[in-house]
Amino acid sequence: MTPGTDRSSQDRPGRPELPGTENEADAEVAELVGRLSDTGDMDGAERRRLLGRLSVALVTAGKRARASGAGRGRWLADVFASIAPRLPIRDLAALQDHHYGLTGDQLADDLVRTASKATMAVGAIGGALAAAEFAAPPLLLSAPAQLVAETLVVAAIEVKLIAELHEVYGVQVPGTGSQRAMAFTVAWSRQRGVDPLSPATVQLALGAAAKAGLRKRLLRTLGRHLTTLGPFLTGAVAGGALNRAATRRLAQTVRNDLRRQRALPPAS
Repeated sequence: MTPGTDRSSQDRPGRPELPGTENEADAEVAELVGRLSDTGDMDGAERRRLLGRLSVALVTAGKRARASGAGRGRWLADVFASIAPRLPIRDLAALQDHHYGLTGDQLADDLVRTASKATMAVGAIGGALAAAEFAAPPLLLSAPAQLVAETLVVAAIEVKLIAELHEVYGVQVPGTGSQRAMAFTVAWSRQRGVDPLSPATVQLALGAAAKAGLRKRLLRTLGRHLTTLGPFLTGAVAGGALNRAATRRLAQTVRNDLRRQRALPPAS
């Protein structure tokens, strides 16, 4: 059973079923972010293709959001909050199966390595696309959607990493699948591990303060991806390096938190 998604919805093929045609763009965004958050060895051409599709889907979703009067930050947070519960999170057995039976710190090291490699690839591909756009100025109009796409995918990869590190270190977060997904999302916005001994961790995961924190973190990540707009391939190099460093830094902080949590006695 995965902490971030309901098993029945995870096993259903195709797009998540959302009522009404107005949600088709949102459903496609969720599907594409889920696929791009896979930290396996995805072919570079396929990752570029999916990022392109995601950018187009975000343009459609963004137009509807602007029509409703939603600001960029609020819309970005709402989009990610709807995606988080659908992210495919692996349990400990699945993680060990995918990582050659590794356990403990060795398994955590491998998870961090693959997640860092994936976020680096997203930044590098985005930078390469931006470099091509500098050669054709009219295409710069698509840059904002591209940056949002990169931001959502990197956030998804890192939220999955946080959730799976909790599995590795045996720190169980209570609540339903959706509640746990939001707890991991809030943990990402705070760049910390989840404290399962604090009832507010899950109960207040959808509160106003948590949403504000998520908006700020997403906008900071979006700002980091502005480096991909550098000319030639400077954006690709910078975007990839910054993403990798940020993912590793986050992972180290979360692992330190989880080691402390594991040393504490269970809640009475």
